[in-house]
Amino acid sequence: MSYQDEELIKQKRIASRQAITLAMEGRWSEAVTANQEIIKDFPNDLEAYNRLGRAQMETGQYSQARQAYQKALELEPYNAIAERNLKRLEHLKEKDNKTRVSTVQKVEPHIFIEEIGKAGIAELEKLAPQEILAKVDAGDKLKLETKGPDLIIKDYEGAYLGKVDATTSRRLIKLLEGGNRYSATAISSAEDKLTIILREVFQHPSQEGRLSFPARGSLTLKPYTSEADLGLDESELHIGGDEDIIDDDEEDVIDLVKENDD
Repeated sequence: MSYQDEELIKQKRIASRQAITLAMEGRWSEAVTANQEIIKDFPNDLEAYNRLGRAQMETGQYSQARQAYQKALELEPYNAIAERNLKRLEHLKEKDNKTRVSTVQKVEPHIFIEEIGKAGIAELEKLAPQEILAKVDAGDKLKLETKGPDLIIKDYEGAYLGKVDATTSRRLIKLLEGGNRYSATAISSAEDKLTIILREVFQHPSQEGRLSFPARGSLTLKPYTSEADLGLDESELHIGGDEDIIDDDEEDVIDLVKENDD
């Protein structure tokens, strides 16, 4: 490999990391520009097209996002990220643009960490229609609301998304009544599935010693994120940890990833 080729690869790596950082910080307009610049120099960069599609979705540029994902499929037929997001785009309408752009929030990587006792993963039940779920992205902050014996989840516009399973709902509602407070964040969204992470953000003194999320088996500390929903290739997303592990049971979730020293 020539020196010039090595320099090009280095430049691409730096630019890609910058684009990823912009996405993780929720700076979507800048992320659009960053990925477009990468594509100018590297027109066959599959990951750049997927990142561009996600950034354009976040800024309400749905027609442009479709073009980006379609180009990704031209480069790699059956690319899972592009296929998944094109399906989501089928349910998004141009009139949703203003709502999506006005409520977009910063993706905070630490929020994806499942910490025993303090946070837990929940797959919602009794889901909302697909046209509502299609608006939810990984990293979106959600609202919790109690309704009788149920703990229901809504988006920040107040639209119903689904409810937490009965066992978890009963436990958390008691703790909420005791003064605890919790946050909810989407970590994975598909046509018939919405997975969230629930986190204890305040423990009332009266609830001291009571775990919000009892340990499951030997789990200790487990970071989650969705490379598909962020439009990122699994090899590009770096949050911190000791080793790379890909969850065999769910393609679009990275369980544990590390900072790459390349």
